[in-house]
Amino acid sequence: MTRPKPTAPQNWREAIDIDALISWMDQQGLGSGPIQGPQELSGGTQNILLRFDRGNRSFVLRRPPNHPYRDGSKTIDREARMLAALADTDVPHAKLIAACDDHGVLGASFYLMEPINGFNANGDLPSPHADDPAIRQQMGYAMVDALLALGRVDFVANGVQDMGNYENFLERQVPRWWSQLESYSKYEGWPGVNSLQGIKQVSHWLEDNLPQTFTPGIMHGDYHLSNVMFSHNGPELVAIVDWELTTIGDPLIDLGWLIATWPDSTEHKPGDIGATPWDGFADRQALVDHYARHTSREMAHITWYGVFACYKMAILLEGTHARACAGKAPVVLGDWLHASATGLISRALVWIR
Repeated sequence: MTRPKPTAPQNWREAIDIDALISWMDQQGLGSGPIQGPQELSGGTQNILLRFDRGNRSFVLRRPPNHPYRDGSKTIDREARMLAALADTDVPHAKLIAACDDHGVLGASFYLMEPINGFNANGDLPSPHADDPAIRQQMGYAMVDALLALGRVDFVANGVQDMGNYENFLERQVPRWWSQLESYSKYEGWPGVNSLQGIKQVSHWLEDNLPQTFTPGIMHGDYHLSNVMFSHNGPELVAIVDWELTTIGDPLIDLGWLIATWPDSTEHKPGDIGATPWDGFADRQALVDHYARHTSREMAHITWYGVFACYKMAILLEGTHARACAGKAPVVLGDWLHASATGLISRALVWIR
């Protein structure tokens, strides 16, 4: 099934008052004169990304749409706080310039960050990446290295220990997401939990094989190929982006998320997030081995983390399918995401066996 085209985001002019932005930037001492060359950037979410120049500096503004699906301002505030906490670390990220939680300026929270000189690899690769399998292999390892750097950050010393309740974190995960799945029954026309064949078996296995301990740390929360950017000149990962789901929990869930979405061949399956060409990229086991060689975290239960990532992601994707069944989302998108959810559960069952 071909991936449906995303819905066009809200036009930035409807959400960003340039005069109000200039006034606020004047108060913050961020450049002078008019805003020049505003250009909306594409992204993986509904959030608005606007790049522009002012004075001798370039900026990227990020804010929620006027009518976000959730509380967009809280999400933006959370992202900005995490970016601030990462400022003096070796985690590749867009550098935060300033944040504003006063909704009187633009109608919602927003922040300014430095532009990223890189590209997103989900899709057709440019040269030299498309021409050299060795570069593609190192791109996979670079994704693992960025995760390792994030896992090393002292979240207490960096002041973000209250951004997640990590007590009994793993124990809460499986029932929490099962409850989310059951909540979709409010959408008329959704066929129910049994439409994801095998998900009950996966849920029981996760409960029965729960890791008993973990070392808490910062999680990105949605770590895959679409949420990182690479150097134009080589395999280096220059930024992890889209920190909407960041929290304090078990960083191995991010590794599980990566391998759950990672293609195992050049033939991408539902649920995969891959690039073209794919040959040369390290396989899942190589990524896990690379992580294991450079961490002190307990890796004995890595299969559990991969299976859990498939389980959680399938439930999230099925939510759009349920909404589509009730006429609240495009049917084509709902069907495509249901196929992806089904593929993820099938992958989890293979790993369990």
